[in-house]
Amino acid sequence: MSAVTEPLPAHTLRPATRADLPAVLALLADEDQVVDPATVVVTEAYERAFVAIDTDPRNEMLVLVEDGGTVVGCLQATYIPGLGKGGAERALVEAVRIRADRRADGLGRTLMAHAITRARSRGCALVQLTSNKQREAAHRFYAALGFARSHEGFKLAL
Repeated sequence: MSAVTEPLPAHTLRPATRADLPAVLALLADEDQVVDPATVVVTEAYERAFVAIDTDPRNEMLVLVEDGGTVVGCLQATYIPGLGKGGAERALVEAVRIRADRRADGLGRTLMAHAITRARSRGCALVQLTSNKQREAAHRFYAALGFARSHEGFKLAL
C-alpha cells in the first residue's frame, strides 16, 4: 500500500499488522455486537492466512484505527488480473466490517472510498464485492455508494 492516509480526524487507515489480527478476527466474528479481541483465539490457520495476505502484492488487509489504537474497521482488497475489460485488473473487496458500536459514523464510507481510490490508482476497471443475502443493511450501504446489483453470485463450500 502507498502512504498512510488520514481518512477522518482521529482515525488512521493503514495496512494491518500481525498485532491487529485478533481485532480483525473480532470484527469478522460477529457483526451485530462488539467482540473483545482478547477473547479471540488466533489459530495457526489464521496465522498462515494473514502471512499469505501480507506477503502477496495483490492482496491487502487494511484497518481503520482510532487515535487510542483501537481497530474499528477493516477490509481486504484483492487485485485480480484478467482478460476481460481490456486486460485491466479488477479489485475484489471482502471482509468489510465496522465495529457494531461505531456504525453510522461514516467509517464504512471512508473504508470503501479508500478501496475505490486504491483500485483506480492501480488501473483497475472495476471494483466488485459479494455480500451475504441476509445483510440487507450492507446492501443498502453498497447501493448508496453506487454499487449495482449486476450479477448473481454463486458459491460452493468445499
